[in-house]
Amino acid sequence: MDTGTERRIVTVPDGRKIDVLIAGPAGGLPLVLHEGTPVGLVLYPPTVRAAQARGLRVILAARPGYERSTPRPGRRVVDVAGDTAAVLDELGADTFVTIGWSGGGPHTLACAAALPGRCLAAASVAGVAPYRAQGLDWLAGMGPENVDEFGAATAGEAVLTQFLDSAAAALGTVTGTDVAQALGGLVIAVDRAALTGDFADYVAAALRASMNTGIAGWRDDDLAFVQDWGFSLDPPHAAPVAIWQGDQDKMVPFAHGQWLAANIPGARAHLLPGEGHLSLTVSSLDRILDDLLDLAGQNP
Repeated sequence: MDTGTERRIVTVPDGRKIDVLIAGPAGGLPLVLHEGTPVGLVLYPPTVRAAQARGLRVILAARPGYERSTPRPGRRVVDVAGDTAAVLDELGADTFVTIGWSGGGPHTLACAAALPGRCLAAASVAGVAPYRAQGLDWLAGMGPENVDEFGAATAGEAVLTQFLDSAAAALGTVTGTDVAQALGGLVIAVDRAALTGDFADYVAAALRASMNTGIAGWRDDDLAFVQDWGFSLDPPHAAPVAIWQGDQDKMVPFAHGQWLAANIPGARAHLLPGEGHLSLTVSSLDRILDDLLDLAGQNP
């Protein structure tokens, strides 16, 4: 079985370039990953191994403005669905399953809503809820760094750009040994315990890679989150969705997962006590994948 990693540039119909990382068997069911904000094209090896053990082909595309993907100022969350479809077309793939972490959560939900029939199932893991969600205090419970960041986002592109340029100066050189300290009030005890060894090195590498061509991807993610996402959470024929969220999360508060679970019809909720934002990946990766394949009707 070919489990090598390949990186390629895909040209989408409007001429933009999408930077893509692929790992696993060419004939495997695609597992499209939507990583967090900001995260570059770095794969966490245990994710790849767990996916390949289930016969899945991992596909990670850099959203516009990250890595070598052409920036797309003004993009909305829903726009990821068209880019995902174009990447799959280029790879000769049809149906797929998808997981989105943190800032990738809305993007995986966009695929579930906007690519019915093609997206078989989606899992949002510690993903944010819509900014204008009725009945949700969106910033409540977030660490101070995120409160400041999204305050800048709501103030507009110029203010946000200045804020992120300053933040990128520190995170752009972060290492595994200092990543927990660099994230400050966004990580609490359970996440700090997870941020060691290879996982800490991965998180640091992903942060560094996200900024190696500037902050356009990070900025446009943030601006997209605080605008209308461009799709309904209750569309006809949407793919089944799972919501995973820990109650100790300071990056994306527990209330976001609760809101999503309550407002996406038929969502399978995994609202876990004692888990943080980052620990959820380390502790629950196999469960997330098995549950996703079950939702998709792909379990043997």
